[in-house]
Amino acid sequence: MSRPVIGIIGNVHLLNDQYPVHAGGQMNSTAVARVANGLPLLIPADPALVSVEDLMESCDGFVLTGGRANVHPEEYGEPPTEAHGAFDRARDAIVLPLVRACVERGQPFLGICRGFQEVNVAMGGTLYPEIRELPGRSNHRMPPDGTLEEKFALRHEVTLTENGPFHQLFGAPKVMTNTLHGQGIKTAGSRIVIDGHAPDGTPEAIYVRDAPGFTLAVQWHPEWNAADDPVSRPLFTAFGAAARAWADSKHRHPLPKSA
Repeated sequence: MSRPVIGIIGNVHLLNDQYPVHAGGQMNSTAVARVANGLPLLIPADPALVSVEDLMESCDGFVLTGGRANVHPEEYGEPPTEAHGAFDRARDAIVLPLVRACVERGQPFLGICRGFQEVNVAMGGTLYPEIRELPGRSNHRMPPDGTLEEKFALRHEVTLTENGPFHQLFGAPKVMTNTLHGQGIKTAGSRIVIDGHAPDGTPEAIYVRDAPGFTLAVQWHPEWNAADDPVSRPLFTAFGAAARAWADSKHRHPLPKSA
């Protein structure tokens, strides 16, 4: 059986500070290919180049990756400030409607870091621009120095809802994760269920209530060491199984066109 096609949302970068590229981390592609057993396909997240309909017809599932740019606060009704950092309006314009369409159709996606925040915003939620500035919150940002191993090292526990989907998937009520993010959920969107928290109360694991497909999203970066990490591996394995099931269903019942 052929592998399901997994669309990996790309990010805009400047190569050598002048050449614009759409890029994706190798660890995302590796996790998709070797753990989810999917065919990784990098998506240029720009509505001038691709449409939501095209992506959903071409791919069986999506990895909503992390990225340096943040969701523009106008997407959740707030004005931008210096604390909100850099933006990528083209990615906003593709991924937010893509999330809503996937939720409606039952097409699987896995949200990671910015992708986790996109899922919340797509469903009507809001974000804090800088959670480390909130009373009682920790600094969840990537350490500024050190090797990649040190930056992606496990740094805090995530406590999961008893018998929730993440608890069932990981087989434990608490798991250790890395943390490399500045923003976080302020208010949960409609149907967003917060299923895991960091010790300081920051939401770390969510899904969409009553969605017909796989909608798990995490604030940490499970693509790092995905084949060997006891938390990352079952997450990508379950996502890959959902994408294969979607591909099988799509071949039996062609996807209807959007209105």
